[in-house]
Amino acid sequence: MKKVNTPVDEKTIQELQVGDQILLNGPMLTGRDAALPQLVNSLKKGKKLLNLKGSAIMHTAVSGAGIAPTTSNKEEIEGSMGYLAKAGVLIHIGKGNLSEDTVKSLNEAGAIFVVTPPVAALLTSKVKSKKIAAFEKEGMEAMFELEVEDIPGIVAIAHGESIY
Repeated sequence: MKKVNTPVDEKTIQELQVGDQILLNGPMLTGRDAALPQLVNSLKKGKKLLNLKGSAIMHTAVSGAGIAPTTSNKEEIEGSMGYLAKAGVLIHIGKGNLSEDTVKSLNEAGAIFVVTPPVAALLTSKVKSKKIAAFEKEGMEAMFELEVEDIPGIVAIAHGESIY
């Protein structure tokens, strides 16, 4: 297992390969169907709501039941990934296969996709703190900033290669 601390630098991303098992530590954003398109739209309008440089975003909602990744190849989520990667998100976390276009856009931006087990009890136990970061009106689908310790994952897409 490789420990990866956020915000992550480009050198760390370059050292990771498809199939590497990682433990993610530090601040991590959450976002899914409702929030990610809004984040992209705000960035396109020149509004910098969050510092995305070297960040990680897990495709999840945050509820009383905890966190667990949603399917990342939903149009609203996958459609945001390339733009957010160019804006500084270097680790996208979720589940499921992504299109060749997304693999290419992540590669061009120097970003990776990590899959994590959809086990809410495990992942939630790794959350040390949480606060709403943006789009509070979306409720549990708002963007949150979590402080996490040892979120497990497997690098599924990196450097133009996919595990799928």
